[in-house]
Amino acid sequence: MAMTRLLASTVAATTLVAVTAAPAQAAVNDPLYNKQWGLQQIRAERAWTTSTGSNVVIAVIDTGVDLRHADLQSKLVPGATFIDCGPTSCGDGDWRGPNGQPDAGDEHGTHVAGIAAAATGNGTGIAGAAPDAKIMPIKVLEAGSGSFADIAAGIRYAADHGAQVVNLSLGALPGSQALTLVGLESAATEAIAYAQTKGVAVIAAAGNETAPLCDTPAWEPGALCVTATDRDELKAWYSNLGVKADLKSVAAPGGAGLVNCDDDVWSSVPTGTGSATCGQGDYDAYAGTSMATPYVSGVAALLFAQGRSLNNVYSALMSTARTPIVGLRGVYTPAYGWGIIDAQAAVAAPRT
Repeated sequence: MAMTRLLASTVAATTLVAVTAAPAQAAVNDPLYNKQWGLQQIRAERAWTTSTGSNVVIAVIDTGVDLRHADLQSKLVPGATFIDCGPTSCGDGDWRGPNGQPDAGDEHGTHVAGIAAAATGNGTGIAGAAPDAKIMPIKVLEAGSGSFADIAAGIRYAADHGAQVVNLSLGALPGSQALTLVGLESAATEAIAYAQTKGVAVIAAAGNETAPLCDTPAWEPGALCVTATDRDELKAWYSNLGVKADLKSVAAPGGAGLVNCDDDVWSSVPTGTGSATCGQGDYDAYAGTSMATPYVSGVAALLFAQGRSLNNVYSALMSTARTPIVGLRGVYTPAYGWGIIDAQAAVAAPRT
């Protein structure tokens, strides 16, 4: 069931408390595209005539990626692994990790990567939000958990190795914001600040605890917090609110997290790991703010490919987002932040 997948969809850093000329666009012939309602909700395909994210690198800092997946292999740049190995990488970002063994929950990063930038128009699987962006796989979580130190090392690696977007579909438990506010934990906060100095967008999941605040690291200054919507553009029942001190938050499709697989978000999973309930071998349907976040990262890649600055990317994402039902733009609400991202409107926004 989709509910079982929701439980893994925003990963907790548990050890701490115990996105010129119009590009050529491939035809969308991916077999699961008709199930990808999230791409329609963010109006992605309408943006692809303007930008496809060509050569922008999205670092997926997560549980690692299946480096041999048919929908991802052609999209990868060299990655890294930070699992209890200090500030120096001890691997290549593969989902199996340093010991070569798969762990429960480590399918997550492959799913996130596919949403952001799976190969599109290749007649296989799904389409990515940024069809021509690249993926940098960075493994900082094992068996669905990790430390702030490893996450920080991953962010710094991405910023130093050419990523323009960092995707953080992970978060510590509610209340952990206090650790960073009082300075008891600063590794991730400082790494996000470092990424900002390098012009790198940090896009992070709000969390799945129905809490009133964005989880950390989405809570941290400079990170763009992402809440989740269902296919009817309602706030997903599990999603935290998009509330943080700097009000940098938006919404994107995360799925229902209930019963129907097609109400959740379809994407890639490591070869052969699709669930018996929803899966199709190399693909599966998950729900969570983890799934919403890479949609935003993909649109950020579309914007960076237009030669925009970091500040302009954030501004375009937030100013063009739309509040459901009323259809207003430029209006902040706790449930949606500045609204559901609109790729078509974002790529048409002024580049100032």
